[in-house]
Amino acid sequence: MDTIRIQPLTAQAFAPFGDVLDCAGDPTRLINNGMCGRYHDRAKLDFSDGRAGISLFKAQLRALPMRLDLVERHPEGSQAFLPLDRAPFVVVVAPDQNGKPGQPLGFITAPGQGVNYHRGVWHGVLAPVSGNGLFAVVDRIGPGANLEEHPFENPPLLILE
Repeated sequence: MDTIRIQPLTAQAFAPFGDVLDCAGDPTRLINNGMCGRYHDRAKLDFSDGRAGISLFKAQLRALPMRLDLVERHPEGSQAFLPLDRAPFVVVVAPDQNGKPGQPLGFITAPGQGVNYHRGVWHGVLAPVSGNGLFAVVDRIGPGANLEEHPFENPPLLILE
């Protein structure tokens, strides 16, 4: 595993790992006297226990190409990342293979896209490539360990296609 080619993020390609959060298509309904489109229920939040919480993350900007040093997963709950600007960020996911990450896939978001990683999905760390690095994160708040990390012995290089 030497390089991972980053592809544009699409709902279809990302479906095995989570939900793409965006305003694609028509709004589910109009609210506020027709002045606001509601794109309803875009993510499947899934927690074994605890509750949903909203946190703010301030991530350092990354430069491409970049090394994928590690992936992580959260066995007790899903985790949604919503950028607070319209800047792209790198999304990396990997299928589970007997408790370890399989071959990672790399994506780049379009302006206005966020992601929701399903519970237990291996994913890369938060990696904005421009903008302010500020994200709203919706995830599980509760007791117990909810983080597994897997460092790579030979970190692959993420390159933009």
